[in-house]
Amino acid sequence: MNLFYPVELFADWLIFRFFHLEKGTLFAEAAQFFILDVIKILILLVLITFFISLVRSFLPSHKIHQILEKRKGWVGRILAALFGIVTPFCSCSAVPLFLGLVEAGVPLGITFTFLISSPMINEVALVLLFGLFGMKVALIYVISGLLIAIFSGFLIEKIKVENLIESYVYDKKHEKIRHGLSMCWKERIAYARQYTRMILQKVWLFVVIGIGIGAWIHGYVPIDFLARYAGADKWYAIPLATLVGIPLYSNAAGVIPLVSALTEKGMAMGTALAFMMAVTALSFPEFVILKKVMKTKLIAIFAGIVGVGIMFVGYLFNWIL
Repeated sequence: MNLFYPVELFADWLIFRFFHLEKGTLFAEAAQFFILDVIKILILLVLITFFISLVRSFLPSHKIHQILEKRKGWVGRILAALFGIVTPFCSCSAVPLFLGLVEAGVPLGITFTFLISSPMINEVALVLLFGLFGMKVALIYVISGLLIAIFSGFLIEKIKVENLIESYVYDKKHEKIRHGLSMCWKERIAYARQYTRMILQKVWLFVVIGIGIGAWIHGYVPIDFLARYAGADKWYAIPLATLVGIPLYSNAAGVIPLVSALTEKGMAMGTALAFMMAVTALSFPEFVILKKVMKTKLIAIFAGIVGVGIMFVGYLFNWIL
């Protein structure tokens, strides 16, 4: 059953009846792609963000600190990766909580696991991937992203990089956060509505721009162009896509619709997802912020480990799908 069939009917009516565009033209196809995906993604975004924010109301940031302070080893890494999914941070805004975890004495491997997981996997990415590619791709993406975060944190912890964190970070006194009163359901629903509205206001423009670029690619880029240079049989495509993604900066809302258009035009799924992961988890602005709290060598280690993990997932996707 196609849950978005009414949306498809509305898009067809708007394009061909209201605007009287001619079927089969490049512009009509691009416009239809744009309207259908904008409506579909925004509906999913509102519904799932509301649900996730209800869940998050039971888990404020100070509870994350408290839980991770008491957990070490694989349990701590897995929890940090899972907390990363339900925290609404891009790569830059995850840094302050990363610092809070370091100041609280949480092992570096666990804090890096969170730093990687938070921007790479979140409810927006999950919504968009599910809406555009289906459950299978969304689940593989979430599982692979968790594995990258967990094992990257493990490797960073094993090579003992504490001396590469600026000393003033450890010198700060960590203030205890006061416990708030338990929220009733009325307050949780109000919080979920407010949070959903905030997220929608924050990302809708990225969604529209990303889908707009995707619509242009959908309508005007030749079908065999990307398949020729970025197909699954091109070994160099994934490392190149990862390197190209690092200087860029966007959140998942802006880049996933572009991934949809790229794959539709022939780019291999693994190559497109490697590009997306690099944009969201290895952004240059994040490196600039991290330079304030860690030495260049540690940033290079962090980027190298995560980059290798991203490329591995890209090759894995191209092999599976």
